[in-house]
Amino acid sequence: MLHLLYIIAFTILAVLAVGNLIRNLLTLGIESQRYYANPPKNRLAQEMVAHPELLDASGHLIDEPLLVMRSMTVEDAREQLDALYRESPGYGDEACGEV
Repeated sequence: MLHLLYIIAFTILAVLAVGNLIRNLLTLGIESQRYYANPPKNRLAQEMVAHPELLDASGHLIDEPLLVMRSMTVEDAREQLDALYRESPGYGDEACGEV
């Protein structure tokens, strides 16, 4: 008898969940088709300023890419990493194991 009660309770919960899902999808579809003549103006949106890293010295937006990478070979990268490792403070200590 208890099994039947569980099945009925979970069936009711499943029907409610699916009904809520369908209702939310319909509401979302209607809201996405709605046309707003005047978009809501947010005070924060009007006060938004570009991030300082996107501005040049005179305060204008930068139009160029912020990261330019050049291609390098594996050997070049390995040499640069080895040079950084050799310049590190712990390089040459006997405790490192590799000298």
